[in-house]
Amino acid sequence: MESIFLSIIIPAYNEEDRLPKTLEQVFTYLEHQEYKSEVLVVENGSTDATYQVAKDFAERYKNLRILREETPGKGKAVRTGMLAAGGEFRFMADADLSMPIEEISRFLPPKLNAFDIAIASREAPGSIRFNEPGYRHLGGRMINALIRWFALPGLHDTQCGFKCFRAGIAEDLFKSQEIEGWAFDVEVLYIARKRGYRIIEVPIPWYFNPETKLRPTQDALKMCIDIYNIKRDEKRGHYD
Repeated sequence: MESIFLSIIIPAYNEEDRLPKTLEQVFTYLEHQEYKSEVLVVENGSTDATYQVAKDFAERYKNLRILREETPGKGKAVRTGMLAAGGEFRFMADADLSMPIEEISRFLPPKLNAFDIAIASREAPGSIRFNEPGYRHLGGRMINALIRWFALPGLHDTQCGFKCFRAGIAEDLFKSQEIEGWAFDVEVLYIARKRGYRIIEVPIPWYFNPETKLRPTQDALKMCIDIYNIKRDEKRGHYD
C-alpha cells in the first residue's frame, strides 16, 4: 500500500465563509501532484457552520478527514491534526491561504532537503508582503521582537501560519506541547531548539487578509504571559 507523502492540517474556527474556497484550491493543487496526500480539517469550537461545510466536502474527497475539538484553541487544533496525520511530511496551513497553496512545494523534497522543520517567513530575505497596512506590519514586528528577545533568537518570523514537520519530529514535539492557544508555535519551536532539531526559514509571498483574527495589543500581552510560562515549564523539566 502506498504510503502518504504529505498531510495538510487546516485548523478551522468559524471558517464557514473561507473554507470552501480554500479546500477547492488545496485539492486542485494536490490533484496535480504525483505523491499520495491527505487533508485534515480540524474544527474546534466553531459557532457557525464550519463543521457541516467541512463534512460536505468530505463527501467529495475521500482523502479529506474531518476532526473535531469541542473548544477553541488553534494550538489544540493543530496538535490534534499533527498527531492524527499519517504523512511523511505534515504541513500546517491557515484557512485563509494567505500563502498561495502552490508554495508548498518549496517546503518539500526535492526543492528542500536536510531539515526537520521548515517555517514560512514573511521577513526572511526574499519574502514579499502584499497589501498589508503599515500599522499591522508594525504590530507584528513588535510581537516578533518579543519572541526573538526572550525565546527564539535568530528566527525572523515564528508566527506565520504555514509550517512543515517531518513525521517523527511532529510526533515528538506535539506530544510535548502544552500551550493550546495562539502562542503554541513559539512553544513548539522552543522545544525543537532545545532538542536540537534543525529549523529552516522559507521566504514566501504573503497576502494580507483584512479578516485576520490577530489582535495586536491583546495578543502581544498574551504572548508575554505565554513566553513566561514556557520558561517556567522548562525550569520545571516539562520539556526534558
